[in-house]
Amino acid sequence: MPHVHHSAVYAHDVDASLRFYRDGLGLQVLMDHDFDGDWRTLFDAPADRLRSIFLGDPSSTDAGIVELVTFDGVGSDAPPPGPPRPGFFLLSFFVDVDVTLTSLAAAGFDVPARRIQVPGPNGDVEMATVRDPDGVLVELIGA
Repeated sequence: MPHVHHSAVYAHDVDASLRFYRDGLGLQVLMDHDFDGDWRTLFDAPADRLRSIFLGDPSSTDAGIVELVTFDGVGSDAPPPGPPRPGFFLLSFFVDVDVTLTSLAAAGFDVPARRIQVPGPNGDVEMATVRDPDGVLVELIGA
């Protein structure tokens, strides 16, 4: 049965993205490597050398991976946050919402979280959304 291995985020500032996902959300760096390839053909990318940083939980290899991707010599502006549109919507994580929002603030992010409570089969579930440095919507679900 197919399953998601990883989701990739094209990061314009990899250091800020690492602070967000590693220091703020608590993911660990699993791999940080440069790859040469015909990325222009495969991804319609702007360069043939990319840096790939896999972030996840080394003790739970089937939990999924967030990949940060940058291309050599290419800078870009972050996409503007906006309402949902067809295509990519969000990355979702099971976390302790309060602890994670505190960690993000300590990592230097002014994250105006939108927070709600959703009725669940075992009681209310806390949820919040924040934006990563590139404007990607990140959903935090109370574990």
